[in-house]
Amino acid sequence: MLAYIIRRLLLMIPTLFGIMVLNFVVIQFAPGGPVEQIIAEIQGTAIGATARIGGSGGGDLSSGSSPSSSSGTESAYRGAQGLDPEFIKELEKQFGFDKPAHERFFLMMKNYLMFDFGTSYFRDETVVNLVLEKMPVSISLGLWTTLLVYLISIPLGIKKAVRDGSRFDVWTSSLIIVGNAIPSFLFAVALIVLFAGGSYLDWFPLRGLTSENFDQMTLFEKIIDYLWHLILPVTAMVIGGFAALTQLTKNSFLDQINQQYVLTARAKGLTEKRVLYGHVFRNAMLIVIAGFPSAFIGILFTGSLLIEVIFSLDGLGLLGFEAAINRDYPVIFATVYVFALLGLIMNLIGDLTYTLIDPRIDFEARGA
Repeated sequence: MLAYIIRRLLLMIPTLFGIMVLNFVVIQFAPGGPVEQIIAEIQGTAIGATARIGGSGGGDLSSGSSPSSSSGTESAYRGAQGLDPEFIKELEKQFGFDKPAHERFFLMMKNYLMFDFGTSYFRDETVVNLVLEKMPVSISLGLWTTLLVYLISIPLGIKKAVRDGSRFDVWTSSLIIVGNAIPSFLFAVALIVLFAGGSYLDWFPLRGLTSENFDQMTLFEKIIDYLWHLILPVTAMVIGGFAALTQLTKNSFLDQINQQYVLTARAKGLTEKRVLYGHVFRNAMLIVIAGFPSAFIGILFTGSLLIEVIFSLDGLGLLGFEAAINRDYPVIFATVYVFALLGLIMNLIGDLTYTLIDPRIDFEARGA
C-alpha cells in the first residue's frame, strides 16, 4: 500500500501542473486584466463585483498574475487613449506583465510550490491571509452540510431500497425529485421569506454567522448563536444536495440485494438485519464512498457561492467570485491551485477508505 500511495502522490505533480497550465492559458484570452481595471477606474467606467474592493494595490509575479492582453503599448488596452504611455508601462511592471508569459508561469509555479501566493492586486493583503480569513465561513457551511447530507441520504436510501416499490418509496422519490429540481438558492430565498422576517415569521437572523454582541456572550451562548445563524443557509444547501446521494445509495443497495451471496445468507437463516448490515452494507457503500471526495470539495468550496451572497456570508465562494470579476489574478490562481491540490488529496483518501471498508480491495496488487 505504501508503494501505491507514493505513486499516487507522484502522479499529483503532473496532474496539478496540467491544471495550472490549462487555467493559465485560458486566462490569457479572458477580456479585461488588472491593468485594464485600473484604467477603467481612472476613466470612471469600472464595474466591481458584489463587494467593493479597496485601493488598487500593486502586485508582482509571485502572486500568479496573468495578463489578458499584450503589454508595452498604449493601444493594447481599450480606453487607454489619452493616458501617458509611461504610466501604462509602469502599471504593467507593477503587476509583473513586463515579462514573457512562460516566464511568469514558471515563476508563479516556483512560488506556489513553497505556498507563496503573493498579494492581492486590489485588497492590499496577502492571498494566504485572505483565504484564512474566509475559510471559517466555508468550513462551517461545508462540514455541516456534508455531515447532514450523509446522515440523511444514507439511511433514507437504505430504507428506500428495502421498501422498493412501496408507498413510502414513491412518496419520498417525489420529494427527492422536487428537491433535485429546485436550486439551493431558491430554497434559500423561500426560507428567508418564511422564517427570516421576509413576509411571515421572524425566527432566524438574515445575515452573518454570529451576532454583533458575540464577543460578550458566554461559551454556551456563542455555540447557540453560531448554530442559530447556520440553520437557514445549511438547510437550503442540504435540501438541494441530498437527492443525488439518496438515489445513489438506494440503487447501490438494490444492486447488492439481488446478488447471489445475499440469497445464500438468507438461506442460512441469517436475520434480515444481519444480512443487510453485515453483508450488503459493506459492498453497497463502496460506490457511495467513491463520490465523497468530490462531493465534499464541491460543497466546501463551490456549492455555497449563491448561499453566501444571499445570507451575506463572506466565505471562499464569494472571494473567488469577486476575484474573477475584478481580475484579481493572484487570488484566482491561488484558489485554483489550493482547490485542485485538495481535490487530488481527497481522491487519494477516498481510495484508501475503500480498503478500510473492504480489506479485499488491494490497489497495489492490481498495479493501480
